[in-house]
Amino acid sequence: MKNSTPFFLNSVSELHTFLKIRKPTHPLVSVVRLDDIAVENSDDIKTIVYNFYTVYLKKNFDGKIKYGQQYYDFDNGIMTFFAPKQMLSVETGSSQKTEGWMLVFHPDFIQNYGLAKRIREYGFFSYATNEALHLSDREEAVITSLVLNLQQEIETMIDGYTQDLVVSHIELLLNYCNRFYNRQFITRKKASDDLFLKFENLLIAYFQHEIAGLPTVQYFSEKLSVSPHYLNDMLKNLTGQTTQPHIQHQLIEKAKELLSMTNLSVSEISYQLGFEYPQSFSKLFKKKTDITPTKFKQSLN
Repeated sequence: MKNSTPFFLNSVSELHTFLKIRKPTHPLVSVVRLDDIAVENSDDIKTIVYNFYTVYLKKNFDGKIKYGQQYYDFDNGIMTFFAPKQMLSVETGSSQKTEGWMLVFHPDFIQNYGLAKRIREYGFFSYATNEALHLSDREEAVITSLVLNLQQEIETMIDGYTQDLVVSHIELLLNYCNRFYNRQFITRKKASDDLFLKFENLLIAYFQHEIAGLPTVQYFSEKLSVSPHYLNDMLKNLTGQTTQPHIQHQLIEKAKELLSMTNLSVSEISYQLGFEYPQSFSKLFKKKTDITPTKFKQSLN
């Protein structure tokens, strides 16, 4: 297969034209049935950049989807979520008809609603990795029902209530997806446990070797090939805490080790740990231990 020149699709109308389907009823939001899309037999890898939000539920898909640098773990009856301006590559397999649907909506459609700010809280839109949403039959029925209602509302007569109702439907759909993602961390616990163990080992190793600045959530997410949002969600589900508290705990443990086993001053230790200012180190240490590093060191004598 060979890569094709990226297609930049800036509007819902451009998407419909690209897919060779009828014009959308509404210029900013649409529900597309995937079995209405003609499958082209080609060795090209189609690379697309959407300038709108996209939610897929794909079944009978024979091929691969690449989001950024990672492949999605595709299987029947699963959902994927793409944020605007993200690069998506599609490698098609056989000419088998793909079933399901895609919901697309432009950021302008939700601009004057609370969802415009809250949508950043749905971590699955920023998953730069391969963790798609696997649905049970019951969950798929719930999602499909919501999408059908969305489609009906979009394609009926557009009036002064349409946008309010459609935005409400989209938010309800995303809230259900949020619930099902959290369920997935439980049902796919083995995969989550393996990732957690790798994270813990990386965290310990970071402080066992020469420290090059304070560790960041971004650093560990890149090492684990997951997004910061996904790592946070996974850790919170397993431990009740997000990534940053885990990093800070290990940081304080390393600080205690240096305070008790070396003759370094508090300032020297703070710099060694990657803090720019000793005051920042002392503030964090006291917040986590209820004692200043100086008093902790004195208590050991």
